[in-house]
Amino acid sequence: MTDNNAALKALNKLNEELENYFRNTIIPQLFVDEHLVLRKFTPPAMKQFNLRDEHIGKPLADVHENFRFPTIIENIQQVIDSGEILEKEIQTTDMRWYQMNILPYLVRKTKKTNGVIITFMDITPRIKDLKEQEKLIADHELLLDTIAHDIKNPLTSLGIAIEMLNKQQSENRTERFPVLLKNLDSSLTKLKAIIIDLVQSRWQHRRYQAVEEMLDLENILEDVRLTLAPQIFESGTSIKYELDTTQVTFVRRKLRSILYNLLNNAIKYSSLERVPEIHIKSYTEDGYMVISVTDNGIGIDPKNQDTVFEKYNRISDSIEGNGVGLYLVKQNLISSGGRITVESELGKGTVFRVFLRLDE
Repeated sequence: MTDNNAALKALNKLNEELENYFRNTIIPQLFVDEHLVLRKFTPPAMKQFNLRDEHIGKPLADVHENFRFPTIIENIQQVIDSGEILEKEIQTTDMRWYQMNILPYLVRKTKKTNGVIITFMDITPRIKDLKEQEKLIADHELLLDTIAHDIKNPLTSLGIAIEMLNKQQSENRTERFPVLLKNLDSSLTKLKAIIIDLVQSRWQHRRYQAVEEMLDLENILEDVRLTLAPQIFESGTSIKYELDTTQVTFVRRKLRSILYNLLNNAIKYSSLERVPEIHIKSYTEDGYMVISVTDNGIGIDPKNQDTVFEKYNRISDSIEGNGVGLYLVKQNLISSGGRITVESELGKGTVFRVFLRLDE
């Protein structure tokens, strides 16, 4: 009798601890048993999914619409059957994004799955922030490139015109002509100085200052994957990783922008005849970290492969884009001592290889 009382007290203590945990946690969590019956949920889950006390003990099928995610029951059953953790980003019908983790609840003695614990982390703000950052970075890169390259042409023409006027100066009898030339030359010099100052000084103190740091490739890819979560979800794209090398010194925003453009293109230019698949590999070769992004999309016509990195060049006019993504990718890599290559077969897919110089 004494042993039974002790066991009962221990069981009650564990139950109280579990109740306290569920009552005080700030994360939306559910506990569903092996028969797909809702057994417990945390107060944040009650608020987030409009759950009430009377829902406890009911089959999940009766309340699954509260979660606004149509395949939640299938996902739970998958974990119960396999005994393996399931982690995925989901979009609910109210257009919010969550990191959903379904963990099997194992009975130690039998080693059987007796249910699952489901955790929901709202990642909507993070996805929105990453997408805004990516757009801002692209706008900044394009503006800087326009200033540094496109404006050079009219400036060069202006300089040539001044030089020609100087040569013909002796033929002109106007006394103010030399003064006008001097003013024009002075204005040109000031304009050049302003552009140099804008590019080299002011933009360096902006939010996205180009500072190299030691980066982990897996973390950068996770940010890119979250940024592209809506496109990945809608297209059903499968992404596989084979990362042998993960540490590299590079500018964070530039590496994220490079990988974002490559993965975004792989999704955009997917084939309607098959499920999109992207395979990302990393390895070391001749002092470089090589990151290859392979897709099974529509491919690139051989006649366009030499010009795919040119500004405003488009692979297909029927797909949305401005034709500067791959151009900026190449410019970012060249400025950092790297390079990019492309191999493609029309109708079968494309492989982009990014070469990032490693520290000796």
